[in-house]
Amino acid sequence: MKKLIGAAILGQSGGPTSVINASAAGVFIEALNHPEITRVYGACHGIRGILNEEFFDINLEDKHELELLKTTPSSEIGSVRYKLKPLEQDDSEYQRLLEVFKKYNIRYFFYNGGNDSMDTCNKVSKFFKDSGYECRCIGVPKTIDNDLCVTDHCPGYASAARYVATTLMELSKDANVYDTPMITVVEIMGRNAGWLTAAASLASYKNAGPDLIYLPEETFDMDELFSDVEKVLAKRNGKCLICISEGVKDKNGKYIPEIFQELEKDSFGHSQLGGSATILANELKKRFGTKVRGIEFSLMQRSAQHLASKVDVNEAFTAGKKAVKAALSGKTDYMVGFKRTYDDNNQYKCEYILIPLEQVANGEKKVPLEWIKKDHTGMTEEYINYALPLIQGDAKAPLEDGLPRFAKLKKILINKL
Repeated sequence: MKKLIGAAILGQSGGPTSVINASAAGVFIEALNHPEITRVYGACHGIRGILNEEFFDINLEDKHELELLKTTPSSEIGSVRYKLKPLEQDDSEYQRLLEVFKKYNIRYFFYNGGNDSMDTCNKVSKFFKDSGYECRCIGVPKTIDNDLCVTDHCPGYASAARYVATTLMELSKDANVYDTPMITVVEIMGRNAGWLTAAASLASYKNAGPDLIYLPEETFDMDELFSDVEKVLAKRNGKCLICISEGVKDKNGKYIPEIFQELEKDSFGHSQLGGSATILANELKKRFGTKVRGIEFSLMQRSAQHLASKVDVNEAFTAGKKAVKAALSGKTDYMVGFKRTYDDNNQYKCEYILIPLEQVANGEKKVPLEWIKKDHTGMTEEYINYALPLIQGDAKAPLEDGLPRFAKLKKILINKL
């Protein structure tokens, strides 16, 4: 196969995770090791940074700092929520991308993100191919929502799940410390898929978790919640710990906050969620007259690097490396995916596979309904067996003065050289 000579660029999109930078490290470090890749760039705020011709020269970064990306949370080069218009509606952005890629002879494009990001990568890949411009486009998965299709799981999920489970184990101790009644409502991220809220049952597996769990895979009913809580309060001397996905909907298809007010939309057209715990806390207080706390994990659950899973960090880093190797081997229009396997001792192993982008773009993998207990008390053993291997091991950032030492990139923009 003829070698493709040119530069490589990585962009990141969507909500950050505690391991998305580990994938960036995998792409950058691997790409820098291959002479056919003439330059390595990091797009400043994803696809928008490429459109604006704003990207960082990774060749000028210190190798040690790139290594530290493995244990640095969030997106160090910046993320974005930006959806390209359909090509048939407006091709101006696609033409602009082609112009920029040609200008810098970018022949390798890596896009790190979730469902919408894989859609962007797929659109760019197909446009370049139809335009006769050879550029190999590979998607690198990430999402704490764990809802990308075909792949067994997604980088970022395991670490966020570990945070949810650990924090709930700690919270359950605090929520039960007094001899007075109290209801605690915890809101966990998850728009249409409840994988992250399901992780609350890992705390229950250790006998320190929630009494009730509600996922968006099932229709939410306020009267049913009241009935469930009443039973728990009677059984547990006035104590009840509830976990709920931010994306649960009622029978009319409305999110909990949407029942009370109109929600703003993000650039992808998604309703901006959050606030369910506070609303439910108020409603439960009206109903039961007891002390109620509403807690929203919010950004903490996706940026908690101090609880990152070693399995998650290693898989995210390897996914970045595999993306570069796949592109160098001639592959394009694929996403790196994970396939679960087991060795002779029945120990979990991850096999890396390539999945056509069109199979992943805009799709959603939801929690199997048979894994959700019908009485809302948690998840079945099948989920526990699925999740436990993914949350193993520690991968904390090194410490300086007792605090984490994150990567410090120079972030030198190409147009500033």
